[in-house]
Amino acid sequence: MGKWIETYRGSIFPWHCDHMGHMNVMYYTHFFDQAAGHLLSACGYKWTEMGEQRLGFADVKHVVEYKAEQKGGGPIILESAVLKRGRTSMICTHRMINPETGELAATSEVTTIYFDLDARKSLPLREDTWPLIDALIVSD
Repeated sequence: MGKWIETYRGSIFPWHCDHMGHMNVMYYTHFFDQAAGHLLSACGYKWTEMGEQRLGFADVKHVVEYKAEQKGGGPIILESAVLKRGRTSMICTHRMINPETGELAATSEVTTIYFDLDARKSLPLREDTWPLIDALIVSD
């Protein structure tokens, strides 16, 4: 079985919060997206190379669950893993944790497809990345 890896560490600033004083939904998405970039790098996909080759990943499904509201000034840590590797896609999972309380703040499950940006179509995941991806597969 694979392992979770830390993919983001930061703080919630006042501008991340809405008029009710807790982190706004758009910033949960922002932090999960930051974590996804690091997870894909750990899977062997180099962003500079992909940009030069006009390759990328296209998210086709997001499922977010908000577990405990987070307030400005609080720290957060995101951990990420892979749930499943397909032929052209992966299902990735992320969890946001408040390290001061140990409380699970939110989770995100994302289906992402390896993508040719010019042809606008999916591509098979590179075989050389399979061992790296498989090492990150956890059971949900």
